[in-house]
Amino acid sequence: MAVAHTSKIEFTVGLDENKVPEKLHWSAEEGGISNEEAKALMISVWDSKTKETLKMDLWTKDMPVDEMKQFFHQTLVSMADTFESATSDEKMTATMRDFCDYFAEKLELKK
Repeated sequence: MAVAHTSKIEFTVGLDENKVPEKLHWSAEEGGISNEEAKALMISVWDSKTKETLKMDLWTKDMPVDEMKQFFHQTLVSMADTFESATSDEKMTATMRDFCDYFAEKLELKK
C-alpha cells in the first residue's frame, strides 16, 4: 500500500549551557497542538532490523519530583492500555494493571 498522507510531530528542546533541558515544546498540527510547553517526554521507537527499542527520555530541570512520579504512573497505565489494544492479552494486561496499582500505592499517588 502506498502512503496516502503524512503527519509530523515535532519536539523542540531548549538547552542550558551544560546541554541540560530548560524548556520542552511540542507541535502536532493535525492534532491542533502548536508549540505547547511540556516538562517531560518519553519516546520509544522499535527498530525492526535490530529488534531493539530505541528510546529518549527528557525532562526539564524544573520538573517537580511529585509530578515525575505521576508522569511515570500515568505512562505505565497507558502502556498497559496500549499493550491490551495491540495484543489482546487480557491476562498480562491485568498483571500490568495490578503493578500500576501497586506502584501508585507505594508512591502514595491519588487516583
